Amino acid sequence: MNTVLSRANSLFAFSLSVMAALTFGCFVTTAFKDRRVPVDIHVSKVMLKNVDDFTGPRERSDLGFITFDILPIFDWNVKQLFLYLSAQYATKSNSLNQVVLWDRIILRGDNTKLNLRDMKSKYFFFDDGNGLRANKNITMTLSWNVVPNAGILPLVAGSGHVSLPFPEQYETTKSY
Repeated sequence: MNTVLSRANSLFAFSLSVMAALTFGCFVTTAFKDRRVPVDIHVSKVMLKNVDDFTGPRERSDLGFITFDILPIFDWNVKQLFLYLSAQYATKSNSLNQVVLWDRIILRGDNTKLNLRDMKSKYFFFDDGNGLRANKNITMTLSWNVVPNAGILPLVAGSGHVSLPFPEQYETTKSY
């Protein structure tokens, strides 16, 4: 009456249904967890260095340090975190500009107390129209994406940020 293939198909469909239900149950247990932690960001000195090339002026800043504990974020459903430090500022031409300055991937099992000192920005600011020089309100925020084993990818902003003015002149750089 039932062939081997139809029995195998029924077993396969039932197994997939059970795995889908278990995966959904795993997702629901951590879907509504608050993944914000306090972040301490300090900028010791802002140095803007003008690097001229064919794309126009680029500016790189020296960052201070960031300290925070990511242990409350990790649970059994977190595979890794993608951390990134972004700067937000307004110019005459754009009301909101966002630039990622630094990023890092933290895997499960890595050190959960981050104490990052003497950081340099990993990426450049691209200054369209000199809106960064003498800008009085640059806000730096640390955010992260939680990469789960099952479920959605939440985008979380840290509960600490720092606002600072940028200098009016570029630092001179030596080319060797």
